[in-house]
Amino acid sequence: MTENVYQHFRKEEHTFIDNVLDWIQTCETQYTPYLTDFLDPRQVYIVTTLLGKDRELKLLGFGGYELAERKRLFIYPDYYDPKLEDFEIELVEIHYPQKFTTLTHSKILGTLMSTGVKREFFGDIMTDGQKWQFFVSKNMENYIKVQLEKIGNISIRLESKSFDDLIEPINEWEESMTTVASLRLDAVISTLFNISRQRAKLLIESGKVKVNWAEAIRADHELALLDTVSVRGFGRLFIQSLEGKTKKDKLRIAYRILYS
Repeated sequence: MTENVYQHFRKEEHTFIDNVLDWIQTCETQYTPYLTDFLDPRQVYIVTTLLGKDRELKLLGFGGYELAERKRLFIYPDYYDPKLEDFEIELVEIHYPQKFTTLTHSKILGTLMSTGVKREFFGDIMTDGQKWQFFVSKNMENYIKVQLEKIGNISIRLESKSFDDLIEPINEWEESMTTVASLRLDAVISTLFNISRQRAKLLIESGKVKVNWAEAIRADHELALLDTVSVRGFGRLFIQSLEGKTKKDKLRIAYRILYS
C-alpha cells in the first residue's frame, strides 16, 4: 500500500508522506481530530491527495486569511464541527521605528528562525507597505514575544492582535504562463528569471536556491505542481499549474513570480 503511494511522489517527500499516513490512521482509529503545523502549498497538496475522497474524514485548511500561502490543516471525523479556534493561530504585529528604518520579509524570517523555532510554527509574514505582521502557532506565541527584541540592529516590540486588526497585505506577485524545456530546477530558473542555464546551475550549486524552503543542491532536481522556489538575489516563483505540452513537446506552465 505504502509503496504504491510513494511512486506518485518524490523520494525526499517520503518521510512527510509517512507522517501524513500516521495522522490519518490516528484520526480513523481514535476517531479524533488532528491539527498539523503550518504547511507549504506542496505539502497541503500531498495531504489532500492522500486523504482522498472516500474516507469518513474531512479536511479544512486555514492560514489566518483567505489568500494565505502557508496553512494549518485540520483533519477531523464527520461528526465534528470545526471552529476557528481549533486552528490555534495567533496574529502578531511588529512595532518598529517606521520613520527611520525599513524591514524586509527575509530579515524578519531570518530573525524568527534564529530563535530556534522551526519554520513550520510560522505562517505568512505580511506587510501593507508600512506595518508588518505574521502568524504563529498559539503554543509558540509567548516564547517568540519574550525572545525577540531586535531584528538586526532595529529595536522592535511584538504585540498580539485580533484577526479584526489584520492588515491588507500587498500582493506583489505577478502571474503569467510560459513554456519550459523541462521541469529541471536549472531550466525553470533560467527561463523564468531570464538568466543563462549555466548561471542558474551556479546559483544552485552555491547554495542560493531553496525548493519549498529546503536548500536544493542538484540542478537536475525535478520540480512539481505547487512547488515554491526561492533564488537569493532574484526572488521567488511558484508553480501554479501544469498545462500540458506544446506541439514542439515543451511543457506549458502557469506560475507566479515575486522579484526581489
